[in-house]
Order: sequence, then C-alpha cells, then structure tokens
Amino acid sequence: MIKNKEINLASPEYYFNRELSWLDFNLRVLLEAKDDHNPLLEQLNFLSIGSSNLDEFFMVRVAGLQDQLKFGFNQPDTKTLLTPEQQLIAISEKNRQNIKLQYELFENLKSKLSNYQITSTTPEALSAEEHKEISRYYHKAIFPILTPLRIDVYHPFPHLNNKLLHLFIKLKNGDKKHSAIIPIPSLVSRYYVIRNGDERKIVFLEDMIANYLYTLFPGFEIVDYFVFRITRNADLDINEDSAVDLLLAIEDFLIQRKKGMAVRLEVDQRNSKTDLTGSIQFLMSELELKERDYYDVHGPLDLTFISKISSTFKSDFPELAYHPYEPTIPKELENENLYSVVETQDVFLHHPYDSFESIVDFINQAADDKDTWAIKQTLYRVSKDSPIVLALKRAAENGIQVTVLLELKARFDEENNLHWAKELEESGANVLYGVSDLKTHSKITLVVKKKKGKMIRYVHLGTGNYNDQTAKIYEDMGIITTNKEIGEDATLFFNYLSGYSDNPDYSRLYVSPNNIRLSFFEYIEKEIELHKKYQTGRIIAKMNSLTDKKIIMKLYEASQIGVKIDLIIRGICCLKPGVPDVSENIRVRSIVGRFLEHSRIYYFHQNGKRHLFLSSADMMTRNMVNRVEIEFPILDERIKDEITSIIDVYLADNVKARELQTDGSYAYIRNEKEAINAQNTFMNKNKRESNEDSAERKNEIPSKKRIDRKPFDQNNHTIYPIIFLLIFIVGVILASIFDRTFLIIVASITLIFFVYQHFQFKLQEKNTRI
Repeated sequence: MIKNKEINLASPEYYFNRELSWLDFNLRVLLEAKDDHNPLLEQLNFLSIGSSNLDEFFMVRVAGLQDQLKFGFNQPDTKTLLTPEQQLIAISEKNRQNIKLQYELFENLKSKLSNYQITSTTPEALSAEEHKEISRYYHKAIFPILTPLRIDVYHPFPHLNNKLLHLFIKLKNGDKKHSAIIPIPSLVSRYYVIRNGDERKIVFLEDMIANYLYTLFPGFEIVDYFVFRITRNADLDINEDSAVDLLLAIEDFLIQRKKGMAVRLEVDQRNSKTDLTGSIQFLMSELELKERDYYDVHGPLDLTFISKISSTFKSDFPELAYHPYEPTIPKELENENLYSVVETQDVFLHHPYDSFESIVDFINQAADDKDTWAIKQTLYRVSKDSPIVLALKRAAENGIQVTVLLELKARFDEENNLHWAKELEESGANVLYGVSDLKTHSKITLVVKKKKGKMIRYVHLGTGNYNDQTAKIYEDMGIITTNKEIGEDATLFFNYLSGYSDNPDYSRLYVSPNNIRLSFFEYIEKEIELHKKYQTGRIIAKMNSLTDKKIIMKLYEASQIGVKIDLIIRGICCLKPGVPDVSENIRVRSIVGRFLEHSRIYYFHQNGKRHLFLSSADMMTRNMVNRVEIEFPILDERIKDEITSIIDVYLADNVKARELQTDGSYAYIRNEKEAINAQNTFMNKNKRESNEDSAERKNEIPSKKRIDRKPFDQNNHTIYPIIFLLIFIVGVILASIFDRTFLIIVASITLIFFVYQHFQFKLQEKNTRI
C-alpha cells in the first residue's frame, strides 16, 4: 500500500493519447470488414463508415491541432504530454497504416463480390455496346454540368470545395504546357452500373470523365491526369458574445466553413503515365500543406460511396446483408395507452430493440390531448423529416405551450437545426437556441397535463438523440416516469435553460457543467470506502469515450485498493488497463457491431445498494465541463434488474468484444464458453418475446370465436329480456280476455327462460376472462 501511494498517477506512462486512441477505434471499425460474422455487403459498409469517420476526424481534431501550431500554441496535451506537432506526426504515421489496410480489405472484398458477378471496371475495358451506353449517359447527364478551370496568370488557383473530388489535368498545346482542374459534381451518382443479364459492371464517375477529357479540351493534347480530394477545417469558432442574432451567426458560420483552411490532400494517381511530383507539390504549396498532410491512396478516393453500392445490391442479394430487424413495442405498452401505463409504473426503453415509435407516440399523444398544458424538450440532432418536430409544431398550433431548446451548434447538423428552429417559431413554439458558451447535449422531455384538477408531470430521459432515423441503428436507453422528484427537477432544468438563473439544486438529477463529474468522484470515493470495509467493491461503466484525466486517476485509486472495474468503451479510451499496482483491477472492452453502441450506463455496487445511472454524458472533459448534460438515476428495482442483466450480456460477449491491452492494442475475447454476440442476443430476446405474445394471442382467438358463435352471446343478453317482456305483456292481454291461470303459466315460463339466459351469459363471461 505504501508503494501505491508513491506512484504518480498523473505520469504520462499511464495514459493513451486521445487522438491516437481514436485512430485505434477507427481501425476496429475497418476490421469489421474482415469479420466473416458480418455479411459481405455489410463488411463493405464498414469501410464506408471508416472513411466517413476519418473525414470528420480530420475536419475537427486534426484541424484543431493545426490551428494550435498556426497560432503558436505549443502546449502538450495533459495526459501523454505530446505537443501538437508530435501528435500530428504520430497521427500521420498511424493513419497511413490504417489506410493501407483499408484498401487491402477493399480489394479483397471486391474479389469476393466478383463471385456474384459484381465487378468494377474502366471505360477502356468495356465492350463496344457497353461503351455506347456510358457514352450516352456521359453526354446527356454529365457533360452539360462539368466546368473545367484553367490555371494561369489570368486564372488564379480556384477555391476547391471541401471533400469534393477533382481531376487535375496536364495539357499541351504545341510547345506550351497548361494545367486545369475539373470539379467532379457531387449531385451526380459516384458510379454507373451497367447491367447485362446477371452481370453488373460498376464504372466510377471520375474514370468516365477522364475517358472523355477530349470533349472538354478540344485541340489540346491530354498529357496526364490524376484524381485528388481536399479536406478542410470545419471546426471554426462562433463568437457568441458579439453575435446580435445567433441564427444569423450560424448561417454565416456555415458559409465560412466551406472556406476553411485545407488540412489534408488525398491523391489517386494509379492511372498516371508521367511523373506527377511537380503537380502534386504545386497543389500542396497552394493549399499550404506539409508532407505529413499528403496521402497517396492506391484506390478510388472517398470510400463513403460504398454504402450506396451496398444499398443498391441489397435487394438483389438479401443474403449478403443483415437480416431485416423489426423493433418491438415493450410488452407493457402493447394495446395500452402509454400515459396510463406511465402513471402506474416507470417504463424502460432499450433502442433499437424497443421501437422508437413509443417516443414518437409520447409526443404525438401529448400534442393532440386537450389535457396537455405544456411540452418542453431539448433537441440536439433530429432527422430531416422529424415526426417529433412535426408533433411539436402541431402542439403549438393547438394552443399548447411548447418550449424547445434546439441546439444550433450541433456540429454538422447546424443547417438542419436552423431549418427546424424557423419552422417551430412560425408555429408559435418558444424556441431557445442553446446556452451561451455551452452545447446543450441533454436528452429530456417534459409533458405537463391537467387531469381531474391535478397537474401531472411526465418525463422522458434518454442517452440518445430524438432522431427517428438514427434510433434504428444506434443503441440507446431511456425511461419515461411520473416520479414526483424527477418531474420537479425537470421543471427546474427547463427554467434554468429559458430564464436567468444559476444551476439549480436538484433532488435526483445531476446536471453538467461540473455536477456530473462531482457525482462520479463522490460515487467512486464511496465505492473505495465500502470496499475497504466489506471487500465488495465493483464499478461498471459503459460509454462512448473515456478521456477525463481526473476521473481516470480516481478509477486508478479504486483499482489500487482492489475495486473490480469493468469498462465497456466503444471509442476513445485514454486509461491504460492492466498496469501493475495502478490498473491491474481494471478491464476495458470495446464492442463494434451492427448497431452503434451509444448508451451511457454507470453502475456502483455500493455494497449491494446498487446505484445505477443513465446519462447523455461520457466521462469526457468536454461533456462534464463544456456541455449541458443530464445524468439520471434508475429508481425502479425492476428496471434496475433489467439493465444489470443487459450489462451482464455485454460482459459475456465473446464474439464481437475486444479487450484493450496494456500496450494499446485490442484483442478479441475468445474462450471456451458458449458463443455470445450481445447485439444478436438482444435482437433474439425481443423477437422471441414478440413471437410468444403472438402465439398467446392466436390461442385466444379460437375460444373467442367459439363464444361468438353461441346462440346466446352478450348481445343476446340484452335482446332476450326485451323479447320475454313482450311475451309477458301478450300473456297479460290474453289473461284479461280468457283466464287468470293463463297469465300465471306465461309468467312462469318467461321467468324460467330469463333466469336460464342470465346464467348462460355469466358462464360465457367467465370463459372469456379465462
């Protein structure tokens, strides 16, 4: 123990660099293209996801490091003490290895696709008939929108758009040499498919244009060409303090983003015939890039197009894609009014296994209910045709008080959020644009209804965005509750967002900035104290990324005294596990699969008391210091049991889970136990429960039909007494004419039949309940 106290837990040897850890995560994404547990078209799709991830990484993280150098900021990062320059060099080295592997996997998967008669080719390799087909396509759909840009003293180097493909052309006219650039239109499909029976040939747009360059430069000799692509800085700052109108500031920001400094140059020169070094150096000079920023790629640039190819052929080859998965409605909500159920119990939702429709219904029903007085919601990322926003608009038009915080600073969603902000304002909703100098990343909805003279607060809290599209592929969790304290906290939270007030004192919620981090300190410290007394210390945390140094040091402290810690971290992890006397009681695993693991779960054993929280926040400094986030407790023991059982499945995964090693590498978890793929387990569980419910309903139908076919059903129960009454009246009339004995006989018969029908109905009613 004395030895442990002498260890400096802040030492850089106990940490991984954030940016390099992210590249390790993207490597795990790319390696899914190698995993035969994934169908062929899905393997291809992971290469597309890896490219999309990398674009954002360069536009934000690499751009940020380059900005630091540009402005003379040379401070090392707080964990590994690498300077910005050292990080950029390390990123370049590691990323080149990733890209080399990515294109090797691409070539391998292309060869597998050829077994299904799907191939990529060039115009030169086409038959005469096929060449006629692409010639018609080029001249009708492509040639009219191409714009060649010459480069000379009268035509300076043009501004080239972010992430757009370009052709660089070397030309000759007599003895004179010329250069030109052709931007490749982004609105045209990246590829053209030639179908000939069962055979499908893919021709890339850039190859098609290159084949017809003579149509753009008549009279000039085409000496050579290559394809290139620029990535620009998209992480520009918004000066909120000087902004008179944040809407206008964001609109201006979106324009400026397109003009951001170049941060990467990618070149595909596979088809070149001459030495292109001079042309590439010319581009780098104009773009002010260094050698570390240049990537010579041996394959088609920008593999994000693969996702569209994958979608194109899924209908032809469904066996090469994931089996369709249909989310289910939670059992307690089937055929029940959601609000009625929530008034009696908390409802837990685990997406995408539980349908997001329950959340859409939560807003839709509130929007159309005359008892609804107010709806308040935070929105970070929503879909382009969001049913949530449409419901909020309708609610406002219905006279309900609607308040929406729509975060305009949600990176790469600013334009979509601007559109919805204007739409909501026009409908009469109160729209908040965010909190100054903070991003509001929390996921919370408050619905207030007045029933029988009493105000009831219904609260939804979640880990993921209110986005009906990403909810199909993102794994997230949430609860809907009428818990009084949580309802009061939700009211305080929205008043904090919309008015002038300090961060309130909450009863049940922890809200960042700062309070979520303090809660982690508090619960980790408590776990340490209880472990010293009972030796039962246990912490489990699931998140997207772990970067906060203070939290990591606290976890190291817990590990040193013996607390067992399991971390399930999909992405970045700066904590180094398995270090003797520091982190030997910490295990870190990562799961990359069909769905994006996005939920944040924090479990503290607390000697059996089991404190369990869900949150919109990761254990990242930005989430806990620079954002408005919510961490909320699970109070219902039934739901607590369900979430801990879900955690157990994640910890048992030995198919998709990889474990982080002390050297920074990740290794698949393999053992002799039954094979468990966590995501498949959850899908199968929901499917099985749904089938069981369907079977129960089918078993009920025959008995109901038998009851309906009986001559004396519920309708007859109301009809027959009327018939008997009429008979009785007729008997009275006959008795007045003939004899009183006749009346007694008719009355007796009527009474016997009435009693018989009554008991017959009661028997049927009992059978129906059974």
